[in-house]
Amino acid sequence: MILGATGRRRFLGLAAGAAASLTACGPGRTAAGPAAPGGSAAAAAPSPAPSATAAENARPGNADWAITNAGPAGAIEGWADRASVLPGEQVGLHVSTTAPGFTVTAYRMGWYGGARARQVWRSGRLPGAKQQPFTVDPATRTVITSWSRSTAVDTIGWPEGCYLLRLDADGGAGQRYVPLTVRSRSTAGTTVVVNAVATWQAYNEWGGYNLYNGPSGGLPTRSYQVSFDRPYQYDDGAGLFLVYEAPLVALAEKLGIPLSYATCIDVAADPNLLHGAKAALSLGHDEYWSPEQRAHFTAARDAGTHLAILGANCCFRRVRYEPSPTGPGRTVVCWKGAWKDDPGYKAGHPATTDFRSPPGADPESSLLGVIYDGYPVDAPYVVTAPGHWLFAGTGAKAGDSFPHLVGVEYDRVNPSYPTPHGIEVLSHSPVVCEGRHSFADTALYPAGSGALVFATGTMRWVESLEATGPASGSAIHGIDGRAGAFTRQVTENLLRRFAQ
Repeated sequence: MILGATGRRRFLGLAAGAAASLTACGPGRTAAGPAAPGGSAAAAAPSPAPSATAAENARPGNADWAITNAGPAGAIEGWADRASVLPGEQVGLHVSTTAPGFTVTAYRMGWYGGARARQVWRSGRLPGAKQQPFTVDPATRTVITSWSRSTAVDTIGWPEGCYLLRLDADGGAGQRYVPLTVRSRSTAGTTVVVNAVATWQAYNEWGGYNLYNGPSGGLPTRSYQVSFDRPYQYDDGAGLFLVYEAPLVALAEKLGIPLSYATCIDVAADPNLLHGAKAALSLGHDEYWSPEQRAHFTAARDAGTHLAILGANCCFRRVRYEPSPTGPGRTVVCWKGAWKDDPGYKAGHPATTDFRSPPGADPESSLLGVIYDGYPVDAPYVVTAPGHWLFAGTGAKAGDSFPHLVGVEYDRVNPSYPTPHGIEVLSHSPVVCEGRHSFADTALYPAGSGALVFATGTMRWVESLEATGPASGSAIHGIDGRAGAFTRQVTENLLRRFAQ
């Protein structure tokens, strides 16, 4: 996002908590038009072989995973000292609570027959304590907590996946989540779900600071770097996971395609992590990337791994990871317009500003096909290539529109920037952004390796997967069930094709 984020919920219009379960996606049919390069239409292919994902989701779920009583501010909150672990590794929880005790319950998020989660572990009662106040580094305005470790959690026997650890204070005093990724040892032959934890942290205003705002509001008092050694704010503590990622995780796990899991920090740290993957997924809001992450995504594409950009404003900010007292990669550095003052830049690191900006300008469109064009918008999504295999089974016709599906940020195909050869525009939706007329585009292009790169062009795509009812009442941004059925079917076509 280019503008400040004084009120993330007001600007982005985030849905609170988890929405209703995804409805069943209709069966695909053969597209009327030609298939995209790389093979036949998804509907004509056989169903994938049973996978570990399907076996896991055949287990009974636990529909009681959701927070029902957040409690007052500070009643209970915490953070994990690792964003991801391999199965069997240990993670420390740092918890502050006004209650004398608390419990921790680990839920693996998925489909589970619509329950959306399965309990894999629960602690006994643990002693609670109010941890010491945070401090703020005067040089970088980074919020620093020096909380002691409250407990260590072993993940022995935990399946790979996306987890929410729910903290429950004694006597129902309050509840909060701590997100955790149990990452995969290998991604070969799978579709990789990449949790955009750097973007979660960029928007995290716990302690009064994030990469957009400080206590006085706006950029002049914002942080230049932010730490994972603090809780996520807002009602649930889950970062941006429940809004921009959980709906896609549920749909992908429902389909039973082979999945693997990682965070953006993992991808940046390991050049071999995506080796042999069928596809890699960037989810609903994935704005902050390191140069290493971008290089490894590009290398994966060039080796034949499909890429799906299921949001907008992706790969926009260039960041650097630095250690915190709890370990490597625990600090997200992004000086933005003040990059000349960054000690890391002075020491020879790339400038932590926008990828498209000098020095070292490298617009994101060379990888994504589309490029970020603006904020805020609220506009209908307009189909322009209904015969494409991606739209099989949707019943969509040329010119069909889906109100409110384009927003709040959007991307477009813009030949003024580097744009891959052979890109197809599948939807071309008129928007007006602060008085400027433009378009939001859904696009697909074939890489020379045979990989396909898909981009939705709208940040609301993953959120819309939850839409099931009328465009009123509790509807997400006014997106109705018709639009939800459309995006679920398109996403199913995409995931099945990429998994082949």
